[in-house]
Amino acid sequence: MTLLQAVILGIVQGLTEFIPVSSSGHLVLVPHILGWEFDQSQAFIFDVLVQWGTLLAVFVYFRRDLIHIGAAFCKELISGKPFATEDARMGWYLIIATIPAVVVGLLCKDLIEAAFASPRTTGYFLLLTAVLLVVAEIVGKRKRTMEQITWFDALWIGCSQVLALLPGVSRSGSTIAGGMTRNLDRSSAARFSFLMSVPVMLGAGVLAFKDLFALQTTDNFLLPLLVGFLAALISDYVAIRWLIAYLSKHSLYIFAGYCLVVGILIIVTG
Repeated sequence: MTLLQAVILGIVQGLTEFIPVSSSGHLVLVPHILGWEFDQSQAFIFDVLVQWGTLLAVFVYFRRDLIHIGAAFCKELISGKPFATEDARMGWYLIIATIPAVVVGLLCKDLIEAAFASPRTTGYFLLLTAVLLVVAEIVGKRKRTMEQITWFDALWIGCSQVLALLPGVSRSGSTIAGGMTRNLDRSSAARFSFLMSVPVMLGAGVLAFKDLFALQTTDNFLLPLLVGFLAALISDYVAIRWLIAYLSKHSLYIFAGYCLVVGILIIVTG
């Protein structure tokens, strides 16, 4: 992997991780379109570790929310009243929302990695992303805020996140759609989606580090990883700011249309 390839893939990861058009799908498709061929194990590790740039962008943007949630969670847990405050409860909700994807990801790791080898499969799952976004717009009443989230909402959105383990299914798209089908407004669904990405990406990154050290040679791979990380960090932060502002006034239909068009083109062209 060259430095230019790492920069391009890092930017693609950053712009598409939170914009609901599937970052995993684009990380499969861009190399395929440009004729780039990578070792499959290295490509998978690159995709996951570059998400640490995404993770850091979330930490920076939501630093106040995360500090308040973390402090309240620990304080109330020590005091023996783990659900006493809204921030403490939000900490538990983020844990609940994480469990489904962690369980399925660990049990089906090999199958998930294999799915990333097929661009046409990615096309079909992009169509699924489009369907999820349209259904969310039609079904969701958008009358509840993030402060009104319950444990069942968190579990429901967490189950939606399981779909995003597949290439072409947008993690932000599936979880925002999950929140909207529970009648959260678009911005609240997006904020919860971004916050719940923290534990999943942190865990996936730790596992990928183990795979990285298992590679026989990493000397020529570490610099592209660093470059991709920085490119993803900067572009992710920009994407978060833009999307939250956009969703306060606009629907998800434009993203559904994009996923539909790209998905069909991939399926038709193979």
